[in-house]
Amino acid sequence: MVGLLAVAFSLFPILFVVSAAVNPLGTLSSTGLVPSGGISGENFANLFARTAFGRWFLNSVLVAGLASAASVFLSALAAYAFSRMRFLGRRIGLLSLLLIQMFPQFLAIVAIFLIFSTVTDLWPEIGFNTPFGLILVYLGGALGANTWLMKGFFDTLPREIDESATMDGASHAQVFFRIMLPLVTPILAVTALLSFITTINEFLVASVFLTDTEAKTLAVGMYGLIDGERNNNFGIFAAGTLLTAVPTVLLFQFLQRYIVSGLAAGAVKG
Repeated sequence: MVGLLAVAFSLFPILFVVSAAVNPLGTLSSTGLVPSGGISGENFANLFARTAFGRWFLNSVLVAGLASAASVFLSALAAYAFSRMRFLGRRIGLLSLLLIQMFPQFLAIVAIFLIFSTVTDLWPEIGFNTPFGLILVYLGGALGANTWLMKGFFDTLPREIDESATMDGASHAQVFFRIMLPLVTPILAVTALLSFITTINEFLVASVFLTDTEAKTLAVGMYGLIDGERNNNFGIFAAGTLLTAVPTVLLFQFLQRYIVSGLAAGAVKG
């Protein structure tokens, strides 16, 4: 009984959004669990005809995809170094990464704005209203949490693996790319998924960083649909929400096998 209630509670918002998306009336006041005006694809047609949704979609996939991929790679490099190597400043570096994560992201908005105001004047290709500039901002905020997450996974791997490979003549790069990365595939997949979801849904930084209509991401562009016109544009907003979930669902389906296969692999064979 409890399970059924939990499923019903989870499905209610999804059914509500689907009903709003296919309701031809397209208003919040006419939306319910069952479409009151029948079923139609008019909201989806209006979404592409009246907004730059296609451009927003491509921008979000590009930014989220590149930012998550770069974040996973750089975080894996940092996590491997912190886990396997001993160097001056290691402990201070780990504590600094942890302490930085304690401060909310919006505290850095003013500083980021001032920095990129200068960057835009000098290098407009990575300044405001550019996907690569936004990716740089996201990388700075994601590396700390991802590094700590991956370091814990690297710490669980036996050091005998590194030592055996080193005795056989392998360099640190060979140990990392050929031995360690295949063993930590589950955490790489989880980190990539979490980074992608966080980036594609991020609104605060993107709303300050992106002002041009063609440069907006889905979160910023979709917010503009209900800003001041929440009732009239709710059907279009719901249609866009459903399409926004497609990249995340596809990525989860793609990474799921890596997570499951990595967790089911068991002990490392000697």
